[in-house]
Amino acid sequence: MKKIVAIIPARWASTRFPGKPLVEILGKPLVQHVWERCCEATGIDAVIVATDDERIAKVAAEFGADVSMTKISHATGTDRLGEVVLRLRGVSHVINVQGDEPAIDPKLISELAAALRHEPRLQMITAAARFPAKANLENPNQVKVITDLNGNAIYFSRVAIPYVRNKRDAVRPMHHLGIYGYRVSFLQKFISWKPTPLELAESLEQLRALEHGTEIRVIEVAKPSVGVDSPEDIAEAIRELRALSRSRR
Repeated sequence: MKKIVAIIPARWASTRFPGKPLVEILGKPLVQHVWERCCEATGIDAVIVATDDERIAKVAAEFGADVSMTKISHATGTDRLGEVVLRLRGVSHVINVQGDEPAIDPKLISELAAALRHEPRLQMITAAARFPAKANLENPNQVKVITDLNGNAIYFSRVAIPYVRNKRDAVRPMHHLGIYGYRVSFLQKFISWKPTPLELAESLEQLRALEHGTEIRVIEVAKPSVGVDSPEDIAEAIRELRALSRSRR
């Protein structure tokens, strides 16, 4: 039997927004909104909040989450995932859900879980959305991805890709979303590898998998959810959550 868990990495230290997981949005801490969306997903056997901070752990336990404490020294959320997975038994796959997207669509999490469950060869999966027509593709904070004809990633970049020489046949990249699913055996291998040249150049750890020859499936979604990277993003997150609430009535 395949067992799939969703893990939400939540750390206190953040250069732009310290304590972000506990910022209150519509009466709940940010991390609780993410946890609730994960709990609504189908095909998920457990949802775990992985944190290095007792304050986050206490609040998460109070709203009912399973909590796993991790080292404070992890460089990335993927490394934090790896520590948690080592303690779990019988888990075949894990989905890394960003802790700063309070309105993430549970259907996306379900779709990633279904693909992992039903495709034995699949080692890693992520998601992307089409950029709006007038989007600034040169924005380095919006990661781009291009895929092959089978929906697997060819490359991720912070710059506009590909270079379009023939404007009549323009190809636009997709906006990469920061959600990943892994086969546990591959995740353990991934975190054992040293950072690779392209990963270091772009500061994008998913390139490590491509540089080692691993296919990354890319699921296309209609639009990305709003991420809370700074206090200025809270107003937009509130609007998205209110719209989500209205759509469910």
